[in-house]
Amino acid sequence: MSKIGKAPITIPEGVELNISSKNVEVKGPKGTLNVEMHRVIESKIEGNKLFLTLKDENSENGRAYWGLARALINNAVNGVKTGYIKELELVGVGYRAEKSGTDIKIAIGYSHPVIVKAPEGILLELPTNTEIKISGIDRQLVGQIASNIRDIRRPEPYKGKGIRYKGELVRRKQGKAAKA
Repeated sequence: MSKIGKAPITIPEGVELNISSKNVEVKGPKGTLNVEMHRVIESKIEGNKLFLTLKDENSENGRAYWGLARALINNAVNGVKTGYIKELELVGVGYRAEKSGTDIKIAIGYSHPVIVKAPEGILLELPTNTEIKISGIDRQLVGQIASNIRDIRRPEPYKGKGIRYKGELVRRKQGKAAKA
């Protein structure tokens, strides 16, 4: 039995689920998401809980798909209810970001500014010129955009300069020792 898959998903007030054969549509106050389920997963709603079960207990990867489907649907339910936020920090002399429409222009030590375009459903905000706040209802998309922005200039281990997640600890190296 999948430990994650057998746990029921609580449907909060204001969230609506529409289940077809392989697709779950989740509607809430922040928007709508669609989650596709594997063919070995069955779903049923009892009251305000969604239960997922396996059609065939002996399927090859059924238990893995069971837990995956439960996690994806739960993330969609939480996303349309409250949303997801990732925060990044720019650390370094002269590293800054500025907003231009829905996009962000980042000066990060290259000869040209890097422009990050916000995909549909993602909101990019700048609380200060060295902080970037990424928010949206799709957890995977929010995390992917945050990772893509971080990959523009990852934190380096000697001075710690670069783009990092808020609160991330960067392991520092000692550097060269001076000769006596």
